Amino acid sequence: MTAFDLGPALLFCPADRPERFRTALERADAVIIDLEDAVLPDAKEAARVNLRETDVDPDRVIVRVNAPDSAHFAADLEALEQTAFRTVMVAKTESAESLSVFDERFSLIALCETARGIHAADVIAAHPRVSAMMWGAEDLVASLGGTSSRHAGGAYRDIARYARSRVLLEAGAHGKAAIDAVHIALDDVQGLEDEATDAAASGFRASACIHPNQVAVIRAAYAPDEATIAWAKAVLRAAETERGVFRFEGRMVDEPVLRHARSVVARTG
Repeated sequence: MTAFDLGPALLFCPADRPERFRTALERADAVIIDLEDAVLPDAKEAARVNLRETDVDPDRVIVRVNAPDSAHFAADLEALEQTAFRTVMVAKTESAESLSVFDERFSLIALCETARGIHAADVIAAHPRVSAMMWGAEDLVASLGGTSSRHAGGAYRDIARYARSRVLLEAGAHGKAAIDAVHIALDDVQGLEDEATDAAASGFRASACIHPNQVAVIRAAYAPDEATIAWAKAVLRAAETERGVFRFEGRMVDEPVLRHARSVVARTG
């Protein structure tokens, strides 16, 4: 499976708003054309028509389909077959078996956002069609009978933090990318920045977002600062003439530190 590398800011766009597709692509690194929660049941068929008729760049588009056990899933797959879109986000993925309908043409992003999905994250991440994993907080808490994924101050509750960590760990364990969940408080710029910064530092490859104004914040959070880039390049140069563990700028450097440095350089594009 090739690495998932569309960029750090993935912008959701409702499939029933085709006039927004190109603008979304201009603003974000990739667009998630959404056939699921962003589209009301009565507008689902029109949304599929829009998907079939659009001519936007398929290499920068992810299509989110409805859950495999939903009444809309089969029609979503039929619409996909009539397009060039082959990167698919599967909403409410709860088992690896549910992904068997996709053949080798497709690269899947498994969206684990229910208790069953988080519980099965290890098996789902191992599926050969899965190139990336994403988690979702609101549907997860709803599946547990809860009412809110966050405390009053904005921080995630423990169950959401566990789900986020589990998806990241299982994705990493199977060599897959991990995508962080959306920050739904549109006016909370600081909260978005904090979460995206933490996501990048923790190992997420991208963050999803729901408004174009969130794109720049996410991109900035994922981009290493100049001092970090300079350190990474310098320590990698030093490693070329060292053997094993060595001291650099007052810090012990071993292979894990060098991997961190390589990751920083990779994020500079």
